[in-house]
Amino acid sequence: MRKFVQAADAVARTSKKKEKVRIISELFQSLALHDAEIAAQFLTGRAFAQSDERVVGVGGSMLVQAIAEASGCADDNLGAIYRKHGDLGEMAKSMIGDQHESRELPLEEVAKLFTDLSEARTQLQKKQLLQVALAKATAGDVKYIVKILTGDLRIGSKESLVEEAISRAFSRSVDAVRRANLLRGDIGETLRLAAQDRLDSAAVRLFHPLGFMLASPVDTAEELFAEAESPALFVEQKYDGIRAQVHKNAAGKVTIFSRTRDEVFEFPELHAPLAALPGELILDGEVLAWRDAKPLPFTDLQKRLGRKRIDLWMAHDIPVKFAGFDLLFANGELLLDTPLVERKRRLEEVLSGAPEAIRLSPAKLCKTAQEVEQEFQSSLAAGHEGIVAKSTDSLYTPGRRGLAWRKLKLPYATLDVVVTAAEYGHGKRHEVLSDLTFAVRDGEKLLNIGKAYSGLTDKEIRENTDFFLQTTVEDQGFRRIVQPKLVIEVAFNNIQRSTRHESGFALRFPRIVRIRRDKPVSDIDTLARVEGLFTSQTQLQQNGAEK
Repeated sequence: MRKFVQAADAVARTSKKKEKVRIISELFQSLALHDAEIAAQFLTGRAFAQSDERVVGVGGSMLVQAIAEASGCADDNLGAIYRKHGDLGEMAKSMIGDQHESRELPLEEVAKLFTDLSEARTQLQKKQLLQVALAKATAGDVKYIVKILTGDLRIGSKESLVEEAISRAFSRSVDAVRRANLLRGDIGETLRLAAQDRLDSAAVRLFHPLGFMLASPVDTAEELFAEAESPALFVEQKYDGIRAQVHKNAAGKVTIFSRTRDEVFEFPELHAPLAALPGELILDGEVLAWRDAKPLPFTDLQKRLGRKRIDLWMAHDIPVKFAGFDLLFANGELLLDTPLVERKRRLEEVLSGAPEAIRLSPAKLCKTAQEVEQEFQSSLAAGHEGIVAKSTDSLYTPGRRGLAWRKLKLPYATLDVVVTAAEYGHGKRHEVLSDLTFAVRDGEKLLNIGKAYSGLTDKEIRENTDFFLQTTVEDQGFRRIVQPKLVIEVAFNNIQRSTRHESGFALRFPRIVRIRRDKPVSDIDTLARVEGLFTSQTQLQQNGAEK
């Protein structure tokens, strides 16, 4: 663990990507293969591989208690210590100090701690495991154990960087490393394959979700052709539903994954019609609330989310369909490098004759901005969010945004942000955390941009309160700093410059549109996006004034 801590600290100290890659690759070369696998996994900021469904189940408040007891600082002002560092891992390092510097904690023992935490049945058992581990770890060990447990490494290391380091350490093609990691969903296994020169043996692992290809926003139809990679575009309706990836094997087993790569359980009635499709498949598409040949608002679909059991009445009142728009894998053949036009053709064959609950998402071939604008207006009239325009020859690049797929929505519609703090409300809400401070992303940093308290139901507020209490990292009495995990969509009137928030901007009259449990924090809107919207807004105001 000592080598890992030293390397991670060195990575945090440099802003140069090549230097980060060099440091990590040399760490891998210095470790035994098994330890290098563990180090690779930890450097992604997660305790377990993407394809591993285990969770440690440790909240911020439990971590704070365990750190306080291990350091002997239980009576200290923990809130003041946290505010000084602004990071739970750095706070832990400061509190532990140099008490255990002579000790050496093996990487394998830390990996076992995470496994034991995932298997512990009670919170008391988890707390005891943490106390034992932290009591014999150095300050640096504790710092990174805490960072990995919270999924908040903050050293400028991410999975793509680890992939490059593996490539350098074992002299393998970075594309081959990335492909193997994509297919297996296990960066440690990918490192082993690279070390053994067996990257080409990596195959698709059904029921391990692949990353979703993402669309970049544009503000006008004209922009699509100014930046498009091909002269013709497939234009599809942008659904207001839940992005879903369907895995099906030859035996008829079906699993639906969300954009956060979590299994979706709320739509059991889709399993039988999906199981009836031919062969082994991975489909990309959207789950929609649907009745009488048209989509229902997302607010209706939202009533089905988060429920462990769906009764017959709920399924009847809010029926759903799966709309497929891409085919990623079919009968042993991976189609990521196949042009979209061919993937569309094969998808149409797969879905021909599909049960009523499964539909093919229609795509219109457009060659001019005028044609795209017509499709945009038609999509809005049909009750959808807007359109997605895709280059006909585009390959499927999981987890990436680019110019191949672009989305066009109504301007200034919403921003996806993450909650960083929650406050108790007033009146009937004085016992629930209803006032939410939220942030956008700027590289590795989260920058607050506003606060909202309207838009959620009383039930959602109660459920969120329980979640915030479990993920609190600092209790300020009326206000709690929470782990940045809950993504919400907020609407607003306009954007203003502001010195009140770290982002330098504030949203005017923000209100919460919905909770986005389908969206990971890595996909929230960026400061650059806010700056672009602010510039466009200013230009529109100036043009209006001139008229």
